[in-house]
Order: sequence, then C-alpha cells, then structure tokens
Amino acid sequence: MEEYMENCCCFDAAQYTGTPDSSHIADSVDVPKVLAGLDALNNSGREADGEAYLEEALSDACSRGDWRAEISFLSELLGQYRKSGNRDAALRCVEKAMSLIRIHCLGQTISGATVLLNAATTMKCFGLAKESLPVFRHVSRVYAEHLDPHDYRFAGLYNNMALSFGDAGDPSSAERYFRLALQVLESCPNSENDCAVTWCNLAELYDSVDHVDPRIEPCMEHAWAALNTPSLPRDGYHAFTVSKCIPAFDYFGYFLYAEELRRRAKEIYEKRT
Repeated sequence: MEEYMENCCCFDAAQYTGTPDSSHIADSVDVPKVLAGLDALNNSGREADGEAYLEEALSDACSRGDWRAEISFLSELLGQYRKSGNRDAALRCVEKAMSLIRIHCLGQTISGATVLLNAATTMKCFGLAKESLPVFRHVSRVYAEHLDPHDYRFAGLYNNMALSFGDAGDPSSAERYFRLALQVLESCPNSENDCAVTWCNLAELYDSVDHVDPRIEPCMEHAWAALNTPSLPRDGYHAFTVSKCIPAFDYFGYFLYAEELRRRAKEIYEKRT
C-alpha cells in the first residue's frame, strides 16, 4: 500500500496526453448489458450486491483483454467502494483506473476525465484530499476544453473539488467552488436535489470555520426549499438525496424538517419493495 500511495500522490498531467487508443478489441464485453443488470439490482433494493456483481464483471473483462470494459467497471466500482467504505479495494481501484487511462491515452478525453474525476473523489473520500486536487484541476481543464460552461457535469466536478479543498484546509477555495456548482445547477432543469445537497455542504463548510456564521441558516432554508419544489419527483434519487441531507438538518437543529424528510424517504423506499 505504501508503494501505491506514493504513485497516487505524484500526479503528473503530462502523462495523460497523447492520441487516444482506438484499437479494436476482439472479445469485447457487452458493457450496457452489464450496467443494466446493475441498475436492476439497485432498483430492486439489492444495492449491496452491486459490488460483487461488478467485481465479477471486471474479472470477465480482464480475462477477455477488454480494457475499455475494465475502465467502465472500475469507475462503477469506485462508487461502490465509497459506499461500503472499503478503503484498500478503493485505492487499488484508483491506481488501476488511472493506469489504464495513462496507458491508453484517454486523459484528455471527456470519458477519461470523468473516470479521473471519480478517482479523485475516491481519493478525497479516503483521506487523500490534498493529493486529489491536481487530478481535479486536470479534469477541470479537460472539461473546459470540451464542454459548455453550464454542462451539468461541471456541477459534480465543482462540488467534489470544494469538498477536497475543505478537507485540505482551504475554506475560501471550497466556498468558491460550491458557489460555482450552484451557478451551474441553477442553470440546469430538474437540479433541485443536487442543489439541496450543495446548500447543505456549504452550510457545513461555514460551520467548520464559525459555528455562528449567519450564512448557515439561509443555506439550510435554501436546501429545504429545493427539496420541496412542487415539480420534484418523489423517486429513488430523491430518497437518496433526502438521506444525504438529513444529517445536516439534524446537526443544525432543524428537527421537524429532518423528521419530515425521514418519513418521506421511508415512504419512497417502502413503495419500491
């Protein structure tokens, strides 16, 4: 693990250049079919089975020599390992995914940068916030070259960059990126769930510096308003979002709001089973 950590921390953007590999893969995996199977597990309430399912799919892709499928499944596994808290497996997955991006010269493509974003988010999740920031900056440059400034993908990038800056002890930069994320989200339709999470994150950032910061209350009220947008579907993603926001409402003393959100999430999950 020490060797891995040294490699991971020394991110060199120059290694992620070159003409993307477009070689044919003779024995390719049906990636959409595998991901549809993952969705079926999640939609049936079997999210916990997703990790083993993806590990099996990854093993199959490796045995076939389908590196494109490997990258896809590694990226999905990063999210699974974050949920399960499996640090060692997650960091091995980061190393492998970044290695494949380098080898196949995908670092300056949107798809490759998105995998790097997922890797950086995982690094931050497991205590490597400072080390994740050069990776986030690289993704930001690639996105800026290829995407509209209001593209929804910038919101995820900025939110995760903000969290890393916060963990790295730079609250000023963290606030800036949370605000940038909100600018993107507020220009996109049906973004209220993600807006709510961002407002909660911003409130927690202000609290980390000053427990009586007067900006905390407006942030939480904005989050509550976003979650109660009349047109917002009460679906699985809403329940997931609500579950992410409840701890902030509890922490800041919005107990009635938190209780209402618990009831709402419970109703949504019961309808799915």
